[in-house]
Amino acid sequence: MVPLRPMSRWFLILLLVCSGAQAAPDATPAADMDGSVQQPRLLSQFVEIRQNMSVQAHGVVDRTSDLVVTAMGFLGVPYRRGGTSAETGFDCSGFVRAMYEKTAGLLLPRRADQQAAFAEKIDKKDLQPGDLVFFNTMRRAFSHVGIYVGDGKFIHSPRSGSEVRVEDMQHSYWKRRFDGARRVNTATAEAQNPAVN
Repeated sequence: MVPLRPMSRWFLILLLVCSGAQAAPDATPAADMDGSVQQPRLLSQFVEIRQNMSVQAHGVVDRTSDLVVTAMGFLGVPYRRGGTSAETGFDCSGFVRAMYEKTAGLLLPRRADQQAAFAEKIDKKDLQPGDLVFFNTMRRAFSHVGIYVGDGKFIHSPRSGSEVRVEDMQHSYWKRRFDGARRVNTATAEAQNPAVN
C-alpha cells in the first residue's frame, strides 16, 4: 500500500467526515452506489468552499495593500489638531480614520482611544500591514495612533509642526511608549456602520 501524503490524508478525512461515512460491513451494493454518487458532489462543495475562502483572503490582502499604498500617498501632509483631510491637515486619529474611509469604506471612531476600543486586540508579533499601533504620548493610554506598514515601521501624523511620515517602532521613543496593536475587523465594522459601505 502506498502511504498517503499529509494533504491527501486530511482531504480524505474531510471527505469521510462530510459524507458521514461509517464502517458498514453489511453494506449493500445499492448503499455503495449511493455513496459513490455523493462523493463527487461533496468534492465539488469542498472545492467551492475553498475557492470562496481564497477569494475572501485575497480581498483582505488587497484591502490592506490599498490602505498602506493610499496612506503613503499622504506623506508630507502637515499635522493639524482636529484635522481630518489632506486639505486641512491631519491629526493622528483623523489620518487613520480618513485612510480607512477612503480604502475600505469604514468610518472608524474619531479619537485614538475610541479606535483602540473599537478594534480587535492583537499581539505585537502578529502585526500585519494595515493594523493599528497605539502609543502613550500624552501620559494617557492610547493617546496616539498610526498604521503599521510592515518591517517594524508605521505611518502617522505625529504632532504640531510636523507632517505625515513613516517611523521605526524600534526607535527608543516609540518602543518605550508602545501601548498595543489592534486589527480592524472589517465584517464587524461594516455591521456597526451599515450606512458606510
